[in-house]
Amino acid sequence: MSETVMIVAGETSGELYGALLAEALKKKVPHLRVVGIGGERMQAAGVELLSGIASAFGLTEALSSLKALKETFRKASDAFQQYRPSVVVLIDYPDFNLRLAAEARKQDIPVLYYVSPQVWAWRRGRVKKIAKLVDRMAVILPFEEQIYRDTGLDAEFVGHPVLDEMHQIQPDKKALKAELGLDPDMRLISLLPGSRPHELERLLPLLRDTVIQSKQDFPGFQYCLPFAPNTDLIQHKALIDALQLEGVKINKGKSLKTLAASDYAVIASGTATLQAVLLGLPLVVVYKVFPLTFWLGKRIVQVKHVSLVNILSKREVVRELLQKDATVKNIMLELKRMMSDTPYRLKMQKTYDEVREIFSEKHASDRVSDMVMEMAGWKK
Repeated sequence: MSETVMIVAGETSGELYGALLAEALKKKVPHLRVVGIGGERMQAAGVELLSGIASAFGLTEALSSLKALKETFRKASDAFQQYRPSVVVLIDYPDFNLRLAAEARKQDIPVLYYVSPQVWAWRRGRVKKIAKLVDRMAVILPFEEQIYRDTGLDAEFVGHPVLDEMHQIQPDKKALKAELGLDPDMRLISLLPGSRPHELERLLPLLRDTVIQSKQDFPGFQYCLPFAPNTDLIQHKALIDALQLEGVKINKGKSLKTLAASDYAVIASGTATLQAVLLGLPLVVVYKVFPLTFWLGKRIVQVKHVSLVNILSKREVVRELLQKDATVKNIMLELKRMMSDTPYRLKMQKTYDEVREIFSEKHASDRVSDMVMEMAGWKK
């Protein structure tokens, strides 16, 4: 077999993990060829893209027609024959990647599935299907390992790849603020609205109104809103202009640096909430979706919380303001509480430390690169 690995990611977070994995692999096998589906970060990490995720929101919206989705699947399937990868790494994105896993299995290509779909939250029956289609599973949450091992699948908790990215960030808040074009001596509230279009459409107006109110309630703060790297900013120009008129600093692809420079954060449910927790940043979670989507979700999803720190802690450590509760008034109340209630903030930080301990000794990208090499039969 040739020394080629294929990595397939469908969304922003998965694309970052794919980029970090490609970098780790290339350090160990410098002449390795890595091909795949991803975005700007994977390309920058040396991945030859067969097809791109056209925006930060992933394949479903980017490939608006079934024809285009089929075309991307065909390119990936053809690549199995063209490159004969030693291993294919499929990152999350189950509706697309499990079909691809079935195709890889037909062609006797080993499959490593990296980042489990949220089978513990909904559609638990997928576990058996996944176990039949993949050779090994690299999971990023501790309780996921046993779920797959119960099926007989070789599964391993490898840690969370956001930590790998965090090791590259300097801890000096003042220096980070200066690098981001912010006032180094002024306190910072960061605003993270997510990356999918439906998140941005619903949360950008809320965050704009939050800034307007916050400037009255909390004078002496500055504000920064980082967009995901592949976001189409033109599509949201009117709201971005409105935010900038309120003095909000906008950047693209610098979410982690923005969080590391911040004193408080308002964050859409997702990977950024875990990044904030690992950085020790007091935060409030907000989320809004179509009312029907939320109604259906409440009947399907089997977890009480949406943010990882609360899921891991099995209680509300950070406030979750969802749907009708996601209001400027409620965000202000929570920000005020975090700023003024020291015992509340210290209790939050204590739980943050416990969550950090779960991941502290793990190095996900390095371990997954070793798993790829083991599966390919290459010596480390």
